[in-house]
Amino acid sequence: MHPHFLFNTLNNIYAFTQEVSPKASAMVIGLSELLRYILYDCNKPLVPLDQELKMIRDYIQLESARYGEGLDISLQLPSGGGYRIAPLILLPFAENAFKHGASQLTERPWISIDVSMNVDWLTMKLINGKPGQLKKGMPGIGIENVRKRLELLYPGLHALKISDMGEMYIVDLEVKLSDHGE
Repeated sequence: MHPHFLFNTLNNIYAFTQEVSPKASAMVIGLSELLRYILYDCNKPLVPLDQELKMIRDYIQLESARYGEGLDISLQLPSGGGYRIAPLILLPFAENAFKHGASQLTERPWISIDVSMNVDWLTMKLINGKPGQLKKGMPGIGIENVRKRLELLYPGLHALKISDMGEMYIVDLEVKLSDHGE
């Protein structure tokens, strides 16, 4: 499917939903912006950290719309400060927080994401609630792909630890980033 067809179709849906459901209308625009970023910006080896963080914020806003006031989310994101990052390194962790956490909890789903910069090191701590009775299984392909990408793109320049703590998952990620000049 050609991307222009997809964006034109999303714009048509947006036009129809504006009067009927402002919430649905906002979700269509959010999806359109995420797709635009993935299709047009993520084919580069590095993207501005500000763009990647905006995409994370937009994704969380889109997912949060499903939960209304029922989702407790804490989101702390820094300014990108001119740094660059491989595209879509952070997104799979946010996706998993919703897929294996918030969507599985029937009462009080919650997610905490704290991203910070210390000189040129990005640190992400993501914690999300999950049902304690989930069976331990094979790690998802998305996280395994991120592990492989981190090894290829940031050899010796990253640390990733994922912990299953019964009723919560904890992701600790550190990545040394480059600035515009590198």
